[in-house]
Amino acid sequence: MKKNVIAIFDIGKTNKKFLLFDTELKVILQEETVFDEIIDDDGFPCDDIVKLIAWVRSSIERVALDKVYEITALNFSTYGASLVYLNAKGKRIAPLYNYLRPMPKDTLKGFYEKYDGKEEFSRKTASPALDMLNSGLQIYWLKKNKPEMWKQVKFILHLPQFLCYIFSGQIVSEYPSIGCHTAMWDFDSMSYHTWLKDEGITLPKPVSNNTLFHSKIGGNLIPTGIGIHDSSASLVPYLKAFAGHTFMLVSTGTWSINMNPFNSEPLTAEELGQDCLCYLSVDKQQVKSSRLFLGHIHEVNVQALSDYYKVDPSVFYKLKMDKKLLADIYSNDKKLFFPKGVPDNYLADISQLKHFSGYAEAYHQFMLELCKLETDSIKLVFGKNNIVENIYITGGFVKNEIFCSLLATMIKDKKVFKAELYNATALGAAMVISNIDNFKNIEINLEQCDALKI
Repeated sequence: MKKNVIAIFDIGKTNKKFLLFDTELKVILQEETVFDEIIDDDGFPCDDIVKLIAWVRSSIERVALDKVYEITALNFSTYGASLVYLNAKGKRIAPLYNYLRPMPKDTLKGFYEKYDGKEEFSRKTASPALDMLNSGLQIYWLKKNKPEMWKQVKFILHLPQFLCYIFSGQIVSEYPSIGCHTAMWDFDSMSYHTWLKDEGITLPKPVSNNTLFHSKIGGNLIPTGIGIHDSSASLVPYLKAFAGHTFMLVSTGTWSINMNPFNSEPLTAEELGQDCLCYLSVDKQQVKSSRLFLGHIHEVNVQALSDYYKVDPSVFYKLKMDKKLLADIYSNDKKLFFPKGVPDNYLADISQLKHFSGYAEAYHQFMLELCKLETDSIKLVFGKNNIVENIYITGGFVKNEIFCSLLATMIKDKKVFKAELYNATALGAAMVISNIDNFKNIEINLEQCDALKI
């Protein structure tokens, strides 16, 4: 007898995963691959969309023909700020342009001025002005800079919806992809911003993430989800598992993204200026968020410390938290490394290292100042109601005891937990199309962080 499974493609910028979940949403198969980047028509690196399509097709068709599994549903989660352009016949007509490529200098000249200036436009769209990272402005760039290609464009899809399209043939959009710093969505009116209509740009109608189409794969009709933006997907398991409780999700890595699904206050210009933005959840609800270049700041300065003390850069992994030392440093409350905030190169004031007895003391001081930056970033999105009960730390910094302990110490009025949930993004993509009502069996490993006894 075949096993019923939900098939999920979780497409990251680097790693591409294919997973099968059983009827209890446990992973029973996981495959992973990495593709070399290619160059686009201007010579900039980009993802190999042809190879990606071929891999997705071959992976799902192999399982569909397998006598072991019965695919009951298929869905996709992918990174954002990436668009696919189709002509009137539904054929792809451009590379998958990389959101990291530079915006030509004059492309946006006069654009913001038409819509009350950059600050007000960014506030309305909850989108810091990030050039190509604003996927809506990628469309504007294409129209202005590649007019011959633009003449052919009939349909525009975010990457998750394109993966749905290649199987189902359906052209739709979803709220999470539109609402993620795209400069497309007007959060005041909760609709597409008028600039799109002004420029003659028509985008697909957004539909709910639990929408299912049917795709013929391996001779079978398989219910197929519309896809979902990865950040919103990763939030879904927590919203389901902790329904009835208020929380913030602190997703740590190169960036720390601090997501508060329980702050519905409109984004202010002041918050925007401090690197806050809003996402849209699968329920079309605002998720007020802030971000800090946490992992990058850590990486740059760990390298500087290792160079100064002539130790391996990975030594911090083995460094044990010295609670007494950390408590003393916390009580002294000195800003040695970042007295005037984080500089543009993210490098701490290394001249201060002469004051420390060695690497361990210097690292503890550095982590104290880094955690203060993170705490300030988190508090930006608590909101006036400040109803958040718990804070869940996920990602790479879960393993950093100093970071977790300091965060619990600095945010005394909340319970702070380390939360480990493997494949959260893929799981979220599975959950939004699942007919399972009870999510209590979702295994989120929680461990409360101990605050310092000061």
